[in-house]
Amino acid sequence: MKNAILILFFALCSTLASAQTGLRGTVKNAQGEALPFAAVIVKGTETSARPNGTITNAEGRYEIALAPGKYEIVFQYLGFQTIKKSAEITTGLTTLDATLEEQAFRLAEVQTKAGNEDPAYTIMRRAIAKSRFHQLQVQRFKARVYTKSSFTVIDLPNLAEMAFRKQLKEAEKEANFKVGVPMLNETVAEVSFTQPNTFRQRIIANRNSQGDFLSPNQFYNASFYSPTIANTVSPLSPKAFAYYKFEYKGTFREPGPDGKTVEVSKIQVIPRQYGEGVFRGTIYILENTWAIHSLQLETVNTIGVSISVRHVCSPIQGVWMPTNQRYEGKGSYLGVKATGYYIRNLTFSEFVVNPAFVEDIEVTDEKKAPPANTLSKSDIKGKPLDDLVKKQKEFSTKNLRQLVKEYEKQEKEARKNRKEDVAVVRDDSLVIDSLARRRSNVFWDSLRSVPLTTAEIKSYRKADSLGLVREIKAPGTVDTTRRDSTRKKSPNKFSPGQLLSGHTWQLNKHSALIYTSPLARIEYNTVEGYTLEGALNFRHRAKVDSISRFRQIALGEWNLGGTGRYEFGRKQFVGYGQASYQYKATRIGLSGGRYLYQYNPDNPISPFLNSLTTLLFEQNFAKLYQKDFLNLTVTASPFRNRITLAGSLEYAQRSELTNYKEGLSPWINWKNRVYTPNRPDNDEITTTAFPTHNALIMNLTASARLQATQYTIRNGRRIARRDNESPLITVNYRKGMADVDYDFLQATISHSFETGIRSKLNYQLSAGTFLNDRKLYFPDFKHFAGNQFFFQQGDVVSSFRLLPYYQYSTGQRFAEGHVLAEFRKFFITQLTLVRLIGLKENLFVHYLYTPSSQHYTEVGYGLDGIIPQVLPFFRIEVISQWQDTTYKGLGFRIGTTLKFGR
Repeated sequence: MKNAILILFFALCSTLASAQTGLRGTVKNAQGEALPFAAVIVKGTETSARPNGTITNAEGRYEIALAPGKYEIVFQYLGFQTIKKSAEITTGLTTLDATLEEQAFRLAEVQTKAGNEDPAYTIMRRAIAKSRFHQLQVQRFKARVYTKSSFTVIDLPNLAEMAFRKQLKEAEKEANFKVGVPMLNETVAEVSFTQPNTFRQRIIANRNSQGDFLSPNQFYNASFYSPTIANTVSPLSPKAFAYYKFEYKGTFREPGPDGKTVEVSKIQVIPRQYGEGVFRGTIYILENTWAIHSLQLETVNTIGVSISVRHVCSPIQGVWMPTNQRYEGKGSYLGVKATGYYIRNLTFSEFVVNPAFVEDIEVTDEKKAPPANTLSKSDIKGKPLDDLVKKQKEFSTKNLRQLVKEYEKQEKEARKNRKEDVAVVRDDSLVIDSLARRRSNVFWDSLRSVPLTTAEIKSYRKADSLGLVREIKAPGTVDTTRRDSTRKKSPNKFSPGQLLSGHTWQLNKHSALIYTSPLARIEYNTVEGYTLEGALNFRHRAKVDSISRFRQIALGEWNLGGTGRYEFGRKQFVGYGQASYQYKATRIGLSGGRYLYQYNPDNPISPFLNSLTTLLFEQNFAKLYQKDFLNLTVTASPFRNRITLAGSLEYAQRSELTNYKEGLSPWINWKNRVYTPNRPDNDEITTTAFPTHNALIMNLTASARLQATQYTIRNGRRIARRDNESPLITVNYRKGMADVDYDFLQATISHSFETGIRSKLNYQLSAGTFLNDRKLYFPDFKHFAGNQFFFQQGDVVSSFRLLPYYQYSTGQRFAEGHVLAEFRKFFITQLTLVRLIGLKENLFVHYLYTPSSQHYTEVGYGLDGIIPQVLPFFRIEVISQWQDTTYKGLGFRIGTTLKFGR
């Protein structure tokens, strides 16, 4: 019976496969070499006048499902002549191969002469002036979008292969991961777009070679008409001439929409200084319309990975749209060599042109020939674009930019009048069809726009075989003679090893128990000696907003747990319990217990780093005191996250501590060093000692951006954009009561903004004073982010490099300033090779005023990425130290922004 069912199943699949009709073939050049990712466009079908199409795979093969009928097929490839062929589909798959000849270019009539400007510049000026016009041409569309991403690890470091041999074998069995084997992800989606920023995406099919889970590719409308793409300056950016030179390489003709011939100019894009943040390559511009015909560009990112981009555009109702796109990356990072690509093919089912941009506007380059009529600002302000275009068809590049800017201003006001939220820059929704993961191979063959390569077919077959092994056994039939090597252990099953390593037990869909092993937090300091710290936390998420498989936002989350710490030096336990509830951006938390804290609550040196400095370098930098406390904390972001409020009320008994014993010995005994007492030195007061006392501390903080916050919407959820570059204002008020009596007020402004490609200026300015200092102890002082070790960690902007941790802490008033300038090209980065390997230079200044600091100042130079592609997150710095404009010394630091310990 079982065999009969299998035979019937395969017969049915064969019947369905044979019933499929369409076109397939190979695209090659005149030498017989395959042309990968060539565009294949189906035009003028009997059932629809709307173009359909696909692209060839890496082997030059294509396949597309078509209903029986007569078709006109267009083959396109960058640098080759476009050809048309007729095809008639009857039954089955019809083979239609194509051989493309290299494109023959002719030079424009106006040749470049000595001293004359290259013709490329007048072409690019008009294309740049019309770039935003082209973006606004599309009022709305609906399209079926096929995307495929492939990622292949080519090589791993020998040390990693030896150290993780067992894990790599398990990864091959469980997730089909193997060096040299591509990891695939395919998505077919129905996407709709409506101006100005609304996207709706419905995933109808998703398949990957790593497991039986959904991981759909997000739809991104990357456009080279935008000023930047992924923080890289577009050749059509208004600032393009500051970053690029252009060379005219010739013009060719090809059939355009409605049978009309179009002329296309080839422009070489040459960066003035190649490196991250700029492209190089070729862009093809259509004459008269100045739209992008196609492009082939490349760039390099911050870690030295080379990225190439290829777009081929097709006319959709007169608008040239990027219907076929390919992105490819290759390089190495931390010794891992990999390559990958992402391709996307769009087939439009509905396309509506913006009524305001239907008219064909001519653009003249005023530097070459000014238009017959030039408009002033008053001629444009407040006038509808339609009216101006009806009166005048020819505009200068400057006037066209002004027209589009005025149009967008009027549209924004109209949206406000319609009560639309203009602060939303993108409104997204993603819906996944219930059958998306269950689509059959026959279904995929009918939808897949790009055929699989041989290696990709093997990868899918391996994934399917692993899935079959997991599902082949019927319930209740267990094979006891052989263990299923592909079967995972239950992640919730308890094992003794979890007590040593830590573990998270998923109790149900909403709840989890999270255990942190004490072995994960072994530390040492001169107050506690060696310590072990473990934690157990129960988490319950009543509702979760799933943006993707890897990103989830808890709309309501409860946490209840505790942390315990044993101090071997003091021979006692300390710890605290905590409970919290969070709903979206509002959180309330209650904690209490006995624990040791640094005098500076911002932890200028992490416990992990302090353990190393104490044991290896005989430098015990961390200074600790004990709190028996109860703390209530509330944070919220009202007014649609435009401001952030935080408040806490804490009652604590605070006690000074000493080193747990005299005569402590480090692992390495340094002759010129000795452990210091646990009482910090300070220039403002004679002693930092304090008695055991009770303190009731109220701490209030408010922060807000000076500029209106922009948002994105994901499935109805508003999310504030993280790349908001407006200045951040923060005000903090702290009130001490009970055995202390003081009022402290502080204000801070911080800002980071781009000054060029991969160049940024960051600053933070703060000032504060104790309005009332009738009674305060050293834990209440204002402390600063100092550093006394050669290894620098923490925030690169607001951290001092050489400042002693507590020498200039103040109980009176202070002012501090930090400025960090990051340069893509400064001194040694003038060399292209230096930029390409990822090095970046920066200059910084840090200043501190307190009554005892004598205008403490640091001026330094830093070089980021000192070991490119191996340790790119490390930097080396040289710093000069000044007080009252007097030079005090020179220091060196190795730094990182990575966090070690808590």
